[in-house]
Amino acid sequence: MQRPIIVFDLDGTLIDTAPDLLESLNHSLAAGDLPAVDEIGFKGFVGHGGRVMIERAFAARQKALAAAEHDRLHSLFVDHYTINIPGKSRPYPGVLPAIARFEEAGYLLAICTNKYEANSLALIEALGMTKHFAAIAGQDTFAFRKPDPRHLLETIRRAGGDPDRAVMVGDSQTDIDTAKAAGIPVVAVDFGYTDRHVSEFEPSRVISHFDELTPDLAARLIAAAHPARQMP
Repeated sequence: MQRPIIVFDLDGTLIDTAPDLLESLNHSLAAGDLPAVDEIGFKGFVGHGGRVMIERAFAARQKALAAAEHDRLHSLFVDHYTINIPGKSRPYPGVLPAIARFEEAGYLLAICTNKYEANSLALIEALGMTKHFAAIAGQDTFAFRKPDPRHLLETIRRAGGDPDRAVMVGDSQTDIDTAKAAGIPVVAVDFGYTDRHVSEFEPSRVISHFDELTPDLAARLIAAAHPARQMP
């Protein structure tokens, strides 16, 4: 029998990468003669990758962004971010104890993120967390990415987990929409990178700290989604 699985988004869910993403964004914006974004303004740009962050920063200042310039600035963003991994990025409070709880309960763990796979792997490795995850799938791992539900389902298959005994944990509408489309219950953290409260997107459950993420909660969500299936 395949094991139950918890699949996490990365940025804004497992790891607080905002300080490093902000530094890389401002590095690229400076090269495009745009003023720096502050921490408050950053929340309006983050959540869909460096390319979208740059696009939103230019749009917010009503400044045109040619395709070639967009490509140049995005390359600068990626290079700056990659060179500085892990930078100031750290797991959110309670992440490591939560991982330990699920491992002890027999769950597999995986990451499904729209961050590039190489950067995701490098970040998790630099933080000493690789051993915990049966699969780490980024935006370029497959020919599709979130909110396409196949991104989540293929991550589960790659990890050797059971899609009917899976829970997604994320911080954005993209994560919630992906899980819903895949028929998988989703827990949303309310401290991530979104300019709207995650409750607006109607996840299965909202939590404010990883202490609230337990095997008992996961089992109840799975049972509600698949009442004919019994958790071990």
